[in-house]
Amino acid sequence: MATIQATLRRKKNNAGLYPISIRITKNRKSTYMYTGQYVDEKYWDSVKNKVKKNHPNATRLNNLISAKLAEINKSLLDIESDSKPIARIEEIKNTIKNKHKNHSFYTFAEAYFEELEKNKKYSRIDCERPLLNRIKGYPRAKTLTFEAITPLFLRGFISYLRSTKDSVGERSIVNTLIFIRTLHNRASQQGIVSRDNYPFGNTDGKIKIRIPKSIKIGLTSEEIRIIEDIDLSDNPKQHHTRNVFLFSFYLAGMRVSDVVQMTWANVQGERIYYTMNKNQKNLSLKIHGKLQKILDEYLPTKTAHTDYIFPELKEAANNPKDILRVSKTANKRLNRYLAQIAERAEITKKITMHVSRHSFGNISGDRIPLQVLQKLYNHSDIKTTIDYQQNFVNKDLDDALDSVIGF
Repeated sequence: MATIQATLRRKKNNAGLYPISIRITKNRKSTYMYTGQYVDEKYWDSVKNKVKKNHPNATRLNNLISAKLAEINKSLLDIESDSKPIARIEEIKNTIKNKHKNHSFYTFAEAYFEELEKNKKYSRIDCERPLLNRIKGYPRAKTLTFEAITPLFLRGFISYLRSTKDSVGERSIVNTLIFIRTLHNRASQQGIVSRDNYPFGNTDGKIKIRIPKSIKIGLTSEEIRIIEDIDLSDNPKQHHTRNVFLFSFYLAGMRVSDVVQMTWANVQGERIYYTMNKNQKNLSLKIHGKLQKILDEYLPTKTAHTDYIFPELKEAANNPKDILRVSKTANKRLNRYLAQIAERAEITKKITMHVSRHSFGNISGDRIPLQVLQKLYNHSDIKTTIDYQQNFVNKDLDDALDSVIGF
């Protein structure tokens, strides 16, 4: 069996940089395949056979190396399993070259997920892995290369997603296209695929990704008050679910993943300090009297400063993967009980944990300055806040209608 290893060949180019190569060795003979990338010798880790972290493009270059190693290793396995395996090292090299005239989208995707795994981006993996599986389900994408991802291919893929019996919504289609675009951009930056093959853009014939506007419906202040006041003493699970929902609402629609991971250590005096899971941004919010009542209810269960406030994660293992898994299960369970609460409260709107965020936006309307809402939501760009609040600010439209038909 041939072996492979990333290495820095000792052949400088005119700029004094050395080529990153993949060495293939069999029967004590070696040949090299070039990645097309060069680095200064000081940036090469000869023990780990990778680019050192202090190189400005270390992550991209190491991703490229991983992808190349994976591609070549797969080809070697195919060669070795052939009924007439190739013995001469140069023939092996030529066979691999022919195999990799085009570049595997799936191999690159797996290297991308490995990078996310190393960086503990488990939530992103959880969201994007199903997108890759959706692409693999397309009959014309069984063996997909970057070169095969043309506007024509993508239009066929979009039609397939819309027409299949398990058809997905427009937002899911857009998410899948964004995932393909993300990998295409990364592959282009790493020199794996030519920018000439880029299928996305605003020019004629290219695929333009348009994010559809979703309808966000929040509860009114009257409906929130009904949920606050309804007697749920006969059902402890519904009572607890209401507490979690209102806890989120009282903190500007805090995401459920942040709510269930909240510990007593986050409570400091009259404020709650926490880091958002979604964007790792810090936020500090006042503990309103209504929120304090909820905290007081769970205080007797506290045994340590690091305990979770709510019980959802108390049985989870102390690792990010298990916390993510249990959080998702908890969200589904909470949503099920919220549906029961809505029925008892005679609220016809669908209520989920995320509706607490929409409800805060709906009730705040245009009464709170956008700059303040931007801080509460922790949006990086105020345009995001403007787009979000447009779902709930309808007074101008209502007044316009009244002025015409109110006769």
